[in-house]
Amino acid sequence: MYRFLLTPRWWGINVFTVLAIPVCLFMGSWQLGRFESRVDSHREQQVQAQEARMAQATPLRDLLPVTTETSGRQATATGRYDTEHQLLVPDRRLDDRSGFYVLSLLRTDGGKGLPVVRGWLPGDAGSKADTARIPAPPSGEVTVTGALQASESPTSKGVAAAGGLPEGQLGVISAAALVNLVPYQVYDAWITVTKASGGLTAVPPAAAPNTGLDLKAFQNLGYTGEWFVFAGFVVFMWFRLFRREAEAAQDLAMGIAPDEPAPAGATAPGDDAPQTRSPSGAA
Repeated sequence: MYRFLLTPRWWGINVFTVLAIPVCLFMGSWQLGRFESRVDSHREQQVQAQEARMAQATPLRDLLPVTTETSGRQATATGRYDTEHQLLVPDRRLDDRSGFYVLSLLRTDGGKGLPVVRGWLPGDAGSKADTARIPAPPSGEVTVTGALQASESPTSKGVAAAGGLPEGQLGVISAAALVNLVPYQVYDAWITVTKASGGLTAVPPAAAPNTGLDLKAFQNLGYTGEWFVFAGFVVFMWFRLFRREAEAAQDLAMGIAPDEPAPAGATAPGDDAPQTRSPSGAA
């Protein structure tokens, strides 16, 4: 009764099923592994952030380049603030309030500039009344201590404005965005000061890229469910086709022929005689 399984059509169905199920299970397991790795990295980042707040500050040069291990670590750098190139980073939220970052460039001993977020202020970066409250950066040589951060991108968490900003404003804190704004090289990193002054609020460090439980992490979890559903759907469809073929083979074995559609032009029982209209009806 199951000889239909040996037909070329069913050979193709069986081969597809045998190959599709492991592929779906593998892809689902892979997506699940990516989600679990993000959960683990999120936990590690939280532990590292706690340890970083308790650890002694380290010279900047010993923490570069920024990695998931060094992001959030307390770094120190010595130099002089460039008072001619102070920038504002608009549309940044802190404690559910809208405001802007105050960013100054610290010219280090090597000549390169280090972007330093000296703090956050509520308000609009384009309002003269709000920007008038910005304190001037310290003069002379200073030593800055803050949490080390990786350069941002337009897709980074918290970035609301990327381009088309007026002079004196910066949408993304990165060396690529600063290269055309200052006449010197800039570190591919930035720090947010631990203790702000002059009415500014210190900006807490952000998690390292690709380590937090963001939307992308939960997309991996959603893809996991989709691949496992695909595997179940393949099994369901194979079983449904097999059951239909088995029932048809059983009917043939019992001499039950499948229903066949009536040929074109055939008349239904009781309708053998053609209908004619009377002359009066034709009239």
